[in-house]
Amino acid sequence: MPIQLPSVGLAAAALLVAALVALITTPVVRSLAVRMGAVDVPKDGRRMHDHPIPRMGGLAIFFGFILSVLIFQTLTPSLRGMLLGSVIIVVLGILDDIYALPALPKFLVQIVAALVAVLEGNRIEFLSNPNIFSKEPFWELGWLSIPISVLWIVAITNSVNLIDGLDGLACGVSTISSMTLLVIALIVSEPDVAILMAALAGACIGFLPYNLNPAKIFMGDTGSTFLGFILATVSIQGLFKFYAIISFAVPFLMLGLPIFDTCFAILRRVAKGQSPMSPDRGHIHHRLIDMGFSQKQAVAVLYIISAILGLSAVVLTTIGVVRAMLFLMALCVAGGIAGKLYLDRNNGSAPPPPSDGSRVDKPQRNRSTESGYYFGEEDQSDK
Repeated sequence: MPIQLPSVGLAAAALLVAALVALITTPVVRSLAVRMGAVDVPKDGRRMHDHPIPRMGGLAIFFGFILSVLIFQTLTPSLRGMLLGSVIIVVLGILDDIYALPALPKFLVQIVAALVAVLEGNRIEFLSNPNIFSKEPFWELGWLSIPISVLWIVAITNSVNLIDGLDGLACGVSTISSMTLLVIALIVSEPDVAILMAALAGACIGFLPYNLNPAKIFMGDTGSTFLGFILATVSIQGLFKFYAIISFAVPFLMLGLPIFDTCFAILRRVAKGQSPMSPDRGHIHHRLIDMGFSQKQAVAVLYIISAILGLSAVVLTTIGVVRAMLFLMALCVAGGIAGKLYLDRNNGSAPPPPSDGSRVDKPQRNRSTESGYYFGEEDQSDK
């Protein structure tokens, strides 16, 4: 199906407006965060930065998104429900960034916000049958559409929140995911979804210069939960309503990185006898840092992984399932080989041990001052 040029123009305008608003309002939000006490002060060993950094920067992303959407979109019941739910999420995030709320009350409020969006029409009414040999191409969910939709929205909201562990990581991954859904929406002629995703991508792009390492401001839970909420809700509008197999696979490819990291975190914590909500240092970005990557390198690696998954999702909607899976496998193999060569090169560049068998102690590196080890988002909250 050919891409409609007017839809492309509106999406580009929505992206530009959102980016400019976020870019302009971020310094204002930064000053507001300092006045309201939404500042991350390094006061324990888990925090790697060595000076206070304001959080609550997600408010600028919210401003850019909401203004762009109100300008370029018609206010329908489903859109109104999504925006109202996002306001609840943002207010919750602001309070959490200031007062560090307990996990259970936050979880309950997220369910309420998801219900607001779902009851206004943002629900998964059908699921494509992953069994391609079945006579039933899709499953009609009926009353199950409400709990399944709420579960999806709350799960993705927290998944994006959990990957918010390095400067620029969650914002960049959300940009890639929203751009993926933007392209898919243009391909399948869904202009409303395209405008929403263009606005979200633009807001992230406008905020990103302040959030890249070393970050001048953190997005906080205000930003990470808002991004997850919007991505989850819009994915329902733009993907799950199709009866083809893509409606089952594309959302999981588009949001593959946060979904995988969250599932792995839950399994890891349960296997250790811990609560699934207990914080730890086993997320994928932590593992990359422990492998010897600097923070900027770790973020770049995760950007590439997210882009590969997003590109596979786009390919899946255009050339079919088999070719898309082969394409994904080829990219994964190429990425694995490149990663192995990189690690082998780094390991081979280490100086040989002394011939007399004596031990040479490596100089201790100040992780709090080196930009490569300058952690940000993950260390400002318990995730």
